[in-house]
Amino acid sequence: MPDHVHMMIAIPPKYAVSQVIGYIKGRSAIHLARVYGERKRGFVGQHFWARGYFVSTVGRDEATIREYIRNQEQEDARLDQLNLWR
Repeated sequence: MPDHVHMMIAIPPKYAVSQVIGYIKGRSAIHLARVYGERKRGFVGQHFWARGYFVSTVGRDEATIREYIRNQEQEDARLDQLNLWR
């Protein structure tokens, strides 16, 4: 998606969700800045990701959630087309 990311990950109970999300956001931001921003160091004060995140448990509906993530881009495009007529 151009403005957000959906991920389905399994986090072992010994790790806090905030710790895992912070690690993913931090490492990916540094990697993207180095690869595409041609930066080697000095990331202080810069922001790539938004501050917040949404987390939910999956439980029995794992297939439904996977299907939602898989089809989200097409659904957003469909809704954007409907909004053109307003």
